[in-house]
This record gives sequence, C-alpha cells and structure tokens, in this order.
Amino acid sequence: MASDDLALEEFSSLSGPPPIDDHGDKTAADLATVFDVPVNISAVLGKSHMSVAQLLKLNKGSVLELDRKVGEAIDIFVNNRLIARGEVVVVDDRLGVTMTEIIKTEDSGA
Repeated sequence: MASDDLALEEFSSLSGPPPIDDHGDKTAADLATVFDVPVNISAVLGKSHMSVAQLLKLNKGSVLELDRKVGEAIDIFVNNRLIARGEVVVVDDRLGVTMTEIIKTEDSGA
C-alpha cells in the first residue's frame, strides 16, 4: 500500500470533507486534482425561434436573426450553467471570447 493510501479503518473514521482554510492564499496548484476533468464550454451569441419549415429553407448565405444587438454581451456557459458574460474578439483570424463579467450565483459554493 502506498504511503498516501488510507486503510479502510482510517477512511471510515473521516467525517466529511476536510475543512476549508479561507484565510490562506489560494493558488492554481490548489485545483490540481480537477485539472483533467473535462468540461463543456459554450459561448452563446444569441437565440432564434423558427419552425421546421423555416429551418429547412436555410442554405449557405442565409441570414439568421438573433435576439441580441451588435455589441451586446454574449453568455458563456460551462456544462450548461451560465458562468460569465463576454465579448467576441478576433485573434489571428479566428473568433474568440473574452470574459468581461463573472456571474456569481447563490449556490456557487455547493
């Protein structure tokens, strides 16, 4: 057994997650255990509602009107949860998103 493995007796004696030290400085290294967890990121430029008949009429060059105005912030979702708003930017002839506002929710600490 490796030195950092817990025996079954030691594991069962633990009561919940370790306490969180809110007073210490946090660094990226504190998140090392979740670095490899995959997440789905979506940047939503806007939405539009249409019928299937309208959808089937779309072809190359069709213009799709969205519910946002030019220059209005876009929504950034992580795993289908709104986490930020941002702006579309161009980086080396590619589109990107820069975050301008982080959305904090009531249950973000859970």
